[in-house]
Amino acid sequence: MSLKDHVILITGAGGGLGSIAALTLAQQGAHIVLLDKSIPKLEKTYDAIVKSGAPQPALYPFDIAGANEVQYEELAVKLDKTYGSLQGLLHSAVELSAFTPIGIHETKDWGHTLNVNLNAPFLLCRVLLPVLQKSEHASIVFTSDSMVRTPKAYSGAYGVSKIALEGLAKILADELESQQKIRVNTLIPGVTDSPLRKKLFPAEDKSQLATMDSLAPVYNYLFSSQSIGVTGQTINAETFNLN
Repeated sequence: MSLKDHVILITGAGGGLGSIAALTLAQQGAHIVLLDKSIPKLEKTYDAIVKSGAPQPALYPFDIAGANEVQYEELAVKLDKTYGSLQGLLHSAVELSAFTPIGIHETKDWGHTLNVNLNAPFLLCRVLLPVLQKSEHASIVFTSDSMVRTPKAYSGAYGVSKIALEGLAKILADELESQQKIRVNTLIPGVTDSPLRKKLFPAEDKSQLATMDSLAPVYNYLFSSQSIGVTGQTINAETFNLN
């Protein structure tokens, strides 16, 4: 499952599941491009990777919600010039301010949530597809949520964005399948002791939850050669079994 010579871009790499994925994949030999808007958080993930003895990652401070199309294009050009190709793209950045009824949902919060959770993944895929297509095989992984797979009250813009994100992943997988180069899948992390979970359910007994580290095997699978040929799938980490 070695990822040596793989270059993988991870959004939301400054914390939560993004940082766990970055450390996990780096320890398999991948060169990770850490993308997040918070430089201190990026530096924390960077330090953890270097301390582990994994390949030195790259820092790319970037506000996926506030960036314009030109800035997205510039990101793609820099990656192309620096690495020549890209073997992986993990959409791990997430925005959820609160559970909110549609009737009182703030327009600003709605737009910001959709920008982070849906529009940014679309733009990144669009500008990075040419760089990904330079690889013999590449993997795009979207991150969804089991809570919103069936639309529920008060999930608001977050719920809408995740439902649409799964649709985007399916459409993209279908469009790219004939080329047999880029596989596209959606990961459902399940109930884990993540910062997002702490924010939503502060009184919950976190000792009963799976740790974020438990996602390491599924991240390794999705970006390694073992998942070549697997595309258009929604993979639930809670039921994932490599065997």
